[in-house]
Amino acid sequence: MPTLMVQGTTSDAGKTTVVAALCRWLARQGVSVAPFKPQNMALNSAVTVDGGEIGRSTALQALACGLEPHSDMNPVLLKPQSDCGAQVILRGKVHGNMDALDYHAYKAEAMNSVMASWRALSARFDVVIAEGAGSPAEINLRANDIANMGFAEAADCPVLLVGDIDKGGVFAQLVGTLALISDSEQARTAGFIINRFRGDIALLEPGLDWLAEHTGKPVFGVLPYLHGLVIDSEDSVSAAGTSEAGALKVVVPVLPRISNHNDFDPLRLHPGVDLVFVGPDESIPPADLIILPGSKSTRHDLQWLKQQGWPEAIQKHLRYGGKLLGICGGFQMLGLRVEDPDGLEGEVGNTEGLALFEMVTRMVSGKQLRQVTGKLSPEVTESGVTATMTGYEMHNGVTEGSALARPFAELDSRPDGAVSADGQMAGTYVHGLFDEPAACDAILCWAGLNTQNARSVDYQSHRLQQLDRLADQVEQCLDTDRLRSLLQL
Repeated sequence: MPTLMVQGTTSDAGKTTVVAALCRWLARQGVSVAPFKPQNMALNSAVTVDGGEIGRSTALQALACGLEPHSDMNPVLLKPQSDCGAQVILRGKVHGNMDALDYHAYKAEAMNSVMASWRALSARFDVVIAEGAGSPAEINLRANDIANMGFAEAADCPVLLVGDIDKGGVFAQLVGTLALISDSEQARTAGFIINRFRGDIALLEPGLDWLAEHTGKPVFGVLPYLHGLVIDSEDSVSAAGTSEAGALKVVVPVLPRISNHNDFDPLRLHPGVDLVFVGPDESIPPADLIILPGSKSTRHDLQWLKQQGWPEAIQKHLRYGGKLLGICGGFQMLGLRVEDPDGLEGEVGNTEGLALFEMVTRMVSGKQLRQVTGKLSPEVTESGVTATMTGYEMHNGVTEGSALARPFAELDSRPDGAVSADGQMAGTYVHGLFDEPAACDAILCWAGLNTQNARSVDYQSHRLQQLDRLADQVEQCLDTDRLRSLLQL
């Protein structure tokens, strides 16, 4: 079945949004389409319908297609644990930890998983829209490439090259990338898409004509810069949104190995929330609620918190009546100790926690991956109110201790997390807990938000609206007849 690959001149050129836009555009026409990303490096991931995990951006593209995410959509997922090492996930399951050099040598074998997943998708869907990673012109990574042209050559599919004009130098990006790939790779590059343009298109048209004449490749279109677009980010922590006066102040530390920071997207959109991300060496502002986010390397990030002065800031925050919430790795940090006897997240050893809950976490093999539903416990909801919640678990740790006697939620008839006896602190293993408006409102009211300001966004509906907005741009700004021809439609 037809496969089209979207590659970028750089990281963050807009590959993810272009693939999501194309998927949504095709799905709205009734085309059976699926997304595919051969290799992804990201700490934001999603649980799949078959019990695996894939990059969060690919899961967003699955939503654009009207599909549940499946591990075949992202057969190789690398989750960095240090600057030189990562956890390698093949077809949704943990394969092991590798340093960069070992993985580079392993890529030829990983290609077997890539091609098996692609063939499986091709058998189930009429069209596959694939997304590259980084740039195809990274000369040092060309050997055994599986993420960009290496896959395109193996699958014998056409490629569209995307460049981000908002950063400047887009013509140099496109022409330079084309010049640095092989003759066969140049031949399969069907054309260009220019992304994030703002201004008068008439001023750009002479450059487009030159590009097509100079390279012999057509420009499929120019996509505009979409103001206010809020869509799942791959890696970078997005800036907070706007909020109304008197909003609830929520502060989140940007851990070095922060994972699944998409948890906070519904809070960015909430008009009653002032969300602030605090990076390294930045001052920690006063807050109504501090949230410790998920982490891929809990012990490493716990040490970073201590070095940055967060334990003292949290103690002061609690003395002044503020609320504290830990999510997944952030929940583990609230206990007495985090143990890693097998070095699953790095070095073997134990790290003292923040000692705010009577509990100990031990890292064990066999990652918990599951989608969950349930309801918040009465300790974090108003009397008589039942707040339903949905989300997913994704962790290695097993937590035990007396603190768990007061759970944060009941999930599928089992307890999750903990709430302190005074109701000031809480923790949960569930990611995505703010996606459900009822749960989001309940947690924010627990943190001090006035119930009159509890107007959470239906985040799933919002994501679909954003995807439709992207698909509209495909219809309005790209050469859809040329796209149809490329896809053999």
